[in-house]
Amino acid sequence: MSQAGYKTVEEHSGRMSPRLALVHLNVGGERFCTSVGTLTKFPESKLAEWFSGPPKLPKDSQGHYFLDRDGEHFGAVLEFLRSERVPVCNIPQVHKESVRYNITALTKRLEESPELFGEMVGRQQFLARVPHYKENIEVLIRIARAEAVASRRSTIVICVLRTEEDLGCYDGAMSSLRADKDSVVTFGPWNAGPTAADLLDCVQKDIRSRGYTVHVRPHVVEKNFLARSYDFFHTLTFTWW
Repeated sequence: MSQAGYKTVEEHSGRMSPRLALVHLNVGGERFCTSVGTLTKFPESKLAEWFSGPPKLPKDSQGHYFLDRDGEHFGAVLEFLRSERVPVCNIPQVHKESVRYNITALTKRLEESPELFGEMVGRQQFLARVPHYKENIEVLIRIARAEAVASRRSTIVICVLRTEEDLGCYDGAMSSLRADKDSVVTFGPWNAGPTAADLLDCVQKDIRSRGYTVHVRPHVVEKNFLARSYDFFHTLTFTWW
């Protein structure tokens, strides 16, 4: 048995490299068998850090090195280490694991896929130009949960100001609103091509990704022939049951 705790082919033949030593893994309850050479293929990775030299992980009751991660997508990571084959399914989930294990080569390859490229280069870059976008998502969820007591739905008014010109109309628009003005959540303005409808799609997508059931519709403002009408307002509804 080698000092690192592996059973190596070298010990049987006296000739094989320690890189061929077998490693048995328990990743969140999923079992895998591979070699030291495969796990240490990319020296900058966490796996290389853990398995270069004496292993730095605990063992389970059967002697498998234990990784406290969801093992469902580790097989795709391991396949890339073996063959550099990039998965075509569950790309966001595998990407998350590649980042966790710091396998930069896999992370970059996945980020070139249409699914992640569109999300990271298109949508996320747009949202980075929307002031306080992430904070506003948290505010919407917090307000909705506060209003959920003994209710089937929570309803929040969103104000979307696409341009600086829209921002200049903000006070007039708010004066036309009969809803509780203190609970209105405002997005914008932003300097990017996507429209107000695109922004609302993003709001729904990001809240739904947190497990909530939501939909958006235009907020109907009572007409007043003496006042200007605005299309800045939308109603976001959370359905709880």
